[in-house]
Amino acid sequence: MGVIWTLIVGGIIGLIAGAITKKGGSMGWIANIVAGLVGAYVGQALLGAWGPSLAGMALIPSIIGAVVVVIITSLVLSKMHD
Repeated sequence: MGVIWTLIVGGIIGLIAGAITKKGGSMGWIANIVAGLVGAYVGQALLGAWGPSLAGMALIPSIIGAVVVVIITSLVLSKMHD
């Protein structure tokens, strides 16, 4: 059950990051989960694990990290399509 909970929380973090960056409409649910999990890792590695936590992920650093991941990914993908 822990893995499922982690995926759900990662998906929610990715969904929030997509909404903040206005890129959420083009992302599917798998991309939301990946962005949330990678963002959680990046955010906590750079900012630490402070604030409220769910499924072992500090929410505020995770959301900030996911926003960074979504922005960088969308920039890279837009450059590839040009």
